[in-house]
Amino acid sequence: MAAVAHGIRTLGVLGAGQMGLGIAYVSALRAKVPVQLHDRSSEQIKKGLAFMDKLLEKDVAKGKITSEEAKEARDRLSVVSPEQGLAGIRDVDMIVEAVSENLSLKEAIFRDLAANLSPSTILASNTSSISITKIAAATVPQGFAASSAEGQRSAGRVVGLHFFNPVPVMKLVELISGLQTTTETFERAKSFAIACGKEPTSSKDVPGFVSNALLIPFINEAIMCLERGVATREDIDKTLKLGMNHPMGPLQLADFIGLDTCLAIQQTLYSGTGDSKYRPSILLERMVDAQWLGKKSGKGFYDYN
Repeated sequence: MAAVAHGIRTLGVLGAGQMGLGIAYVSALRAKVPVQLHDRSSEQIKKGLAFMDKLLEKDVAKGKITSEEAKEARDRLSVVSPEQGLAGIRDVDMIVEAVSENLSLKEAIFRDLAANLSPSTILASNTSSISITKIAAATVPQGFAASSAEGQRSAGRVVGLHFFNPVPVMKLVELISGLQTTTETFERAKSFAIACGKEPTSSKDVPGFVSNALLIPFINEAIMCLERGVATREDIDKTLKLGMNHPMGPLQLADFIGLDTCLAIQQTLYSGTGDSKYRPSILLERMVDAQWLGKKSGKGFYDYN
């Protein structure tokens, strides 16, 4: 099949955290499209923009891009302030949501996006575990049946576009079709991922998709080993680094992902399958209760202060 032109002339990104900013970065620098970045927090937007400036400076210093290319990428990024809200996002051909792993939050966002953006706008989620079919169902206009032409048109433009952290470095993008996702939506999203310099794979809409259906239970099992006193955190991580040639151990990786994110995905796997093998570790639950979330909070399985 011939490659489908993505046709994305302007992109919207919801969430200026590490994932959202990374998506905005590769879109502006690699795909060379104007990006409208929105977050509910002015402080997060400020942090995100400072992080982008730092990334661009590092790439210039390493000779990966020129100063002119860095300036052009930065100029492609504009901010939609918290005061403007989602209504401030205008005339985008695709929007990528990169907020917390919370189904009700995502449903509310996609319901709002579907009601206010052009019917031709692709609505993509960076979710790492939540059902695209469920998210797409939220976009059906009130008063219309999901099976109606209007309902199918709205839900058909929803797709999973799962980037990996850190986005500027990681080559993979996992694409997920919901039951409603049209072939055109999927192929355009795939072409855009390639334009961002990524290599796409596809997964069915199952809990955790491919990546996290494999990774998060592996991390959860490592936490259970620590919980049972099988080995120390250092020996668990060293075993996987030196014995399996992993770049970092599972406990350190959990800290970098965020323990709250790991728990949310594990809970999605558990509730979505009903299989006891996906039961979250009690230690993981307690660490999230304590707000020991890993690197981003300064403490997880290791200390980062």
